[in-house]
Amino acid sequence: MKRRTLGRLLAASLSLALLAATPFVRAAEEAPDALIQRVSVEVLDAIRADKNVQAGDMTKVLALVDSKVMPHVNFTRMTAAAVGRSWRQATPEQKKRLQEEFKALLIRTYSGALSQVNDQRLNVKPLRAAPTDTEVIVRTEVIGRGNPVQLDYRMEKTATGWKIYDLNVLGVWMVETYRTQFAQEINANGVEGLIAALAQRNKSNVGGQKS
Repeated sequence: MKRRTLGRLLAASLSLALLAATPFVRAAEEAPDALIQRVSVEVLDAIRADKNVQAGDMTKVLALVDSKVMPHVNFTRMTAAAVGRSWRQATPEQKKRLQEEFKALLIRTYSGALSQVNDQRLNVKPLRAAPTDTEVIVRTEVIGRGNPVQLDYRMEKTATGWKIYDLNVLGVWMVETYRTQFAQEINANGVEGLIAALAQRNKSNVGGQKS
């Protein structure tokens, strides 16, 4: 009898463990184009439901981007690619500061457009990738009143699901653009100079943004 009771307890415990793990398994298995579609819908719905975001409240906009978008970004890889060869020579503390300042810059630079969302919708194009691919490009377009806006995502498969590591707006890849800017600053003033320049730029943006 004791064995039977113990067996039932073990079976129940295993079932609970499997149920608890299910959301994580599903998240890890979510296809890259499905992920982009889901997150985009969530962001657009959140914008339409929040008048403060529509009014340009940057505190709300920043919180929305940070909570909905950033968890799906491989920010270490994105920052390393933007900094280029100097990333390898940077100290752990410098890498940490670079990521913090670059993240603040990107959120403020690209989240401003979110407050302009009205009747736009995202069209995710068919994904051209094999099931075994670990890196893909998800191509989309933002459709509104004017001409569609190209918006593509470079994504990689990780242990915790697909992550974005670069963004293409109207044919221009974001990381490549910042790499050129950062290289000029690094060549002139080193990694510390780049960190200082980013910090100053973010500080200026804070002063100029509505909150």
